[in-house]
Amino acid sequence: MHTTPAHMQPSAANIRQFDPATVIIRISELSAITGYARPTIYKRLKDDPTFPRPVPLSNSKSRGSPVGWVLAEVYIWVRQRIALREVA
Repeated sequence: MHTTPAHMQPSAANIRQFDPATVIIRISELSAITGYARPTIYKRLKDDPTFPRPVPLSNSKSRGSPVGWVLAEVYIWVRQRIALREVA
């Protein structure tokens, strides 16, 4: 049986206090936050310079290599979209 040492186990305080600027989310979470389907996300990346840019998760440059998005940048983008609604 394998157990994790107590000093490596996440505590409730550590789980609640994370920094969105250092959290990388994958496309499923990005889709849930923005409400965009996968094809729309990639269209936004192509057409919308304000949309959060992906972070490569490997050294590979080939198509289909893993990427993620910085959670804080996604939150900022969503807040900007909400603010634009207020202006319109």
